[in-house]
Amino acid sequence: MIIASLCMTSLLTAIEGTVTATALPTITHELDSKELYVWFVNAIFLSSAVIQPLFGQLADVFGRRWPSIFSVAVFALGSGIAGGSNSNGMLIAGRTLQGIGLGGVNMLIDIIVCDLVPQRKRGAIMGIIFAIFATGSSLGPFIGGVLVDHSSWRWVFYLGLPVSGLALLLLVLFLQVRFDKETTVMNKLKRLDYIGNAILVSSMISILIALTYGGTLRPWSSWRTILPLILGLLGICAFHSYEVTGWQQEPVMPPRLFKNRTSAIAFVLVFLHGMILYWITYFLPVYFQSVLLSNPTRSGIQFLPTTIVVIPFAIVAGGLITATGRYKPLCIIGFSLQALGVGLFTTLDIASSTTKWAIFQIVAAAGIGLVTTAILPAVQVELPESDVAASTATWGFLRSLGSIWGISIPAAIFNNRFEQLSTQISDSNARDMLRNGVAYEKSSSAFINSFSESTRIEIILTYQGALQRVWQIAVVFACVGFIAAWGMRESKLKRSLDTDFGMKTKEKP
Repeated sequence: MIIASLCMTSLLTAIEGTVTATALPTITHELDSKELYVWFVNAIFLSSAVIQPLFGQLADVFGRRWPSIFSVAVFALGSGIAGGSNSNGMLIAGRTLQGIGLGGVNMLIDIIVCDLVPQRKRGAIMGIIFAIFATGSSLGPFIGGVLVDHSSWRWVFYLGLPVSGLALLLLVLFLQVRFDKETTVMNKLKRLDYIGNAILVSSMISILIALTYGGTLRPWSSWRTILPLILGLLGICAFHSYEVTGWQQEPVMPPRLFKNRTSAIAFVLVFLHGMILYWITYFLPVYFQSVLLSNPTRSGIQFLPTTIVVIPFAIVAGGLITATGRYKPLCIIGFSLQALGVGLFTTLDIASSTTKWAIFQIVAAAGIGLVTTAILPAVQVELPESDVAASTATWGFLRSLGSIWGISIPAAIFNNRFEQLSTQISDSNARDMLRNGVAYEKSSSAFINSFSESTRIEIILTYQGALQRVWQIAVVFACVGFIAAWGMRESKLKRSLDTDFGMKTKEKP
């Protein structure tokens, strides 16, 4: 029942992670968001990323149960605020709260599994939970499209309320796990790394501001782009320097996690994996809606090959890890398929057949699935069980950080390339409407079909060219992952469990 409650909670995170992929252009149009649209996505991923290291510490200090319940409750609050939004600021605030909840949920699910199951068997359990997660992810774009076409975009967010309610009920009833209750609350709070968390959060916000506006509203050469980027990168360096000094007895991201080669490389791989996953998730629908001129519902259906195929490959990978204890070959094969898949996406155009884009998606999705359940075992194989929470929190942070870059980087590439190619649009009015970083917002069949046939073809070709550049850059990151995976050692996964946390058991009389 604990695993069942985690599966339902995973479903909550999965649907919300992808449900906006097909609905985002409609939402940004109705709220007249202009360049703010990117924050509807970035807010949830930024807050999700930066909060995970803190939740890792909270899980060690307060146990796993109450942080999990708190996370789902915060997500539900954010869903209600986002659904009832009547302004961009309110929607961004709601999405930020959703992100805080999702960050805690995503990371705590993995920590609890690590508490209950030895390393060698975790792959199979992770595969089961991911199957539920992937089902929700596959339904997300389709549900988002249907809600936009037949109801209201607000239900994209209200959908999180009933799912949150059921997840909360299951967690309250069944998530009965051990933790140390003897220490006072004040002593527990003193263990948290406040300075480290503050530096990390501010640095990430600064970097994301630069990535979001660089090349669109502001040139990359502008001081308003360069300054926050430099400050953010210096902040990251300051964060790691502070963690190494030893001033904080329990650092939020202990340096020891990176001291063995396999864990360090696995952390790089999880970042790249999160990046490529969301790179595909948020830009394939743009191809369907702006080049093939599909409506949101149809684009959600066209995206199903990606999300459906991920499920069986993730389950198979988890089973193989449990059966063989090997994770390195799965990472190597997975990243090679990702590189091949996104490379094939560069050939997609206005004349591409259903068979072509479906098969290309299957190739990339197979690679994503194989890597999904193989990275966490690689992170933890050479670390002690006492580092489960810290390593899982760092893994979750880097996965979410990759998701942020997987949306911000292709968005910047897309907008830059679209701006360069927009000169081929002969209608000056149409050209002006698509400039200054609003091409993503306008990537809908309804908007493009409002122009004459000749202008419509020019707009489609501009979208097509911009997307080709997006996929070309994605190939580079996938290849980096493929090369890095070869550097891991293949250590033996533990068959026993040694943890201070775990399932509560009744005391014998």
